[in-house]
Amino acid sequence: MADPSFDVVSKVDRQEVDNALNQAGKELSTRFDFRGTGTKIDWAGEEGITIESETEERALAAVEVFKEKLIKRGISMKAFEAEEPAISGKIYKVNGKIIQGIAADKAKQIAKYIRDEGPKGVQAQIQGDQLRVSGKKKDHLQDVISLLKGKDFEVALQFDNYR
Repeated sequence: MADPSFDVVSKVDRQEVDNALNQAGKELSTRFDFRGTGTKIDWAGEEGITIESETEERALAAVEVFKEKLIKRGISMKAFEAEEPAISGKIYKVNGKIIQGIAADKAKQIAKYIRDEGPKGVQAQIQGDQLRVSGKKKDHLQDVISLLKGKDFEVALQFDNYR
């Protein structure tokens, strides 16, 4: 029988993000403080989000509304990155993106941390934008999961395919 293993991934449910985006759009269209400011929020490509407003303050406030909706839907703030507002003509634009996958440098950092701090006999292999952690005992894998949950790698981590 193969050794027990699990995957360390950083995935965001796009449907949940879409729901948060729609809820934020609804709130922006009905809230009194956003009336007459032309504030909109929309998808920009596959993982991008664009927020537009006539004032910089309302653009930043719209970003906060969107973040609140993401939190209510159980999406980590580490999975959303927003730039500073940039003026384009008379409109302030904020570009944001949803971060999917673990970057190569972060994956190396996590693998090194597991190697250095984790129990003996546990290996971590980088597989694309995720890590596969395997070991002889399931208890060691559970120790690695609690070890990773206790450290901040600035990436939203989930644990999949535990077998």
